[in-house]
Amino acid sequence: QVLLFESGGGLVQTGGSLRLSCAASGRGFSDYSVGWFRQAPGKERELVSAITTTGRATSIDDSVKGRFTISRDSAKSTVYLQMNNLRPEDAGVYFCAAEFGDDIVRHPTSWDYWGQGTQVTVSH
Repeated sequence: QVLLFESGGGLVQTGGSLRLSCAASGRGFSDYSVGWFRQAPGKERELVSAITTTGRATSIDDSVKGRFTISRDSAKSTVYLQMNNLRPEDAGVYFCAAEFGDDIVRHPTSWDYWGQGTQVTVSH
């Protein structure tokens, strides 16, 4: 079993930056791809960015390309999401999730483990 713990959310002004962290515990984390999902009020949870077991990063959401960077520190069993030039539409609860293997699937139901989420608020 893999346990995930997100941190790093908060309130930031438009144009500001945040770095989210997803710390994992449990055996076998290196065998899991990790994704960051965003859920805005009244909307479905959507995959923003993901990184495979080998460190291949993918920006799923075109709106974050060039602004968000996902990275993985295997020694610390932690995945980061660096978010720069934040916009109000980036706001929501951000969840990290783990999926066994390297096939990145957009739909949330395909992911095996979830963190509790961290709130990101972007003011105008």
